[in-house]
Amino acid sequence: MHKLLLKEYPEIKTVYFLSQKLRNIYNNNTDKAIAITKLAHWYNDVEHLGIKNFNTIMNTIKINYNSILNYFDNRSTNASAEMKFMNSFESKLKEFE
Repeated sequence: MHKLLLKEYPEIKTVYFLSQKLRNIYNNNTDKAIAITKLAHWYNDVEHLGIKNFNTIMNTIKINYNSILNYFDNRSTNASAEMKFMNSFESKLKEFE
């Protein structure tokens, strides 16, 4: 059923893979320079996608960019910035359901 859903609704597939790509940037990168590059590519992918629901996510990244990047220095986070970002991200993803 999962494959059928993604086949019938390609926008959901794209959004799903973008969310996985962002998750992988955080989980698989320990070098800040690489993470910055991958995050920039992700940001460009989202921007080119043109889905308005992602504007909030992109703005949250812009506002909290330094805090987000600090995570890659010592794998610690600013919990309030992280929660704000994740809540925004999850609420926008739910709009696709």
